Amino acid sequence: VQLQASGGGLVQPGNSLRLSCAVAGRTLRTTDVAWFRQGPGREREFVAAIRRNGATYYTESMKSRLTVSRDNAKNTVYLQMNSLRPEDTAVYYCAASNTGLILSTLKNEDYYDYWGQGTLVTVSS
Repeated sequence: VQLQASGGGLVQPGNSLRLSCAVAGRTLRTTDVAWFRQGPGREREFVAAIRRNGATYYTESMKSRLTVSRDNAKNTVYLQMNSLRPEDTAVYYCAASNTGLILSTLKNEDYYDYWGQGTLVTVSS
């Protein structure tokens, strides 16, 4: 299983960005996929997830600005981020789990089996 994250870049505060995570080797209908991020000098943290049944979950601090979705035909998961702020600057990673995760583990990076290489998002004027 391989994950390829893309879509990062430099964006001005207040603008939007859509990240993509292309998954190879496993269908999204049998895979929970999440986005994590790691900002400068910070630990990696959960951002959003979409479970194999299509249910979505978000970190509370960004919930109103995020939409996670997927295209089963393209086997790709997307993360739409709106109203970006400088504090959203981070490397964003997508991750996939072989096993179905429950809510208490969905936000824990230790339960994910595969990781993409990360894509850098820089929010700056």
